[in-house]
Amino acid sequence: MIAINFSTARSRFKEFCDKVIDGRETIIVTRKAERNVVIISAERYNQLEKAERNAEYLKKIDRGLVQVHAGQGIVKTMDELEKMAENDV
Repeated sequence: MIAINFSTARSRFKEFCDKVIDGRETIIVTRKAERNVVIISAERYNQLEKAERNAEYLKKIDRGLVQVHAGQGIVKTMDELEKMAENDV
């Protein structure tokens, strides 16, 4: 991780972008009043977004399991589920 001020980031932007992509670095650009920003690669950004979506999905599964264990689940046969799927088409 590299921390630089805004002026340095502006004057050497290409160099730091190359470090992010080629060197897999994370760049923190410090600004006044703690209004800092982070520069990461698109690949890393996509990984973080995927991890966040997965965490949300796992929370939904956990909530569903709590509901099922509390007796709030609905039981359907495979035939009933297939009929429901046909009606959605």
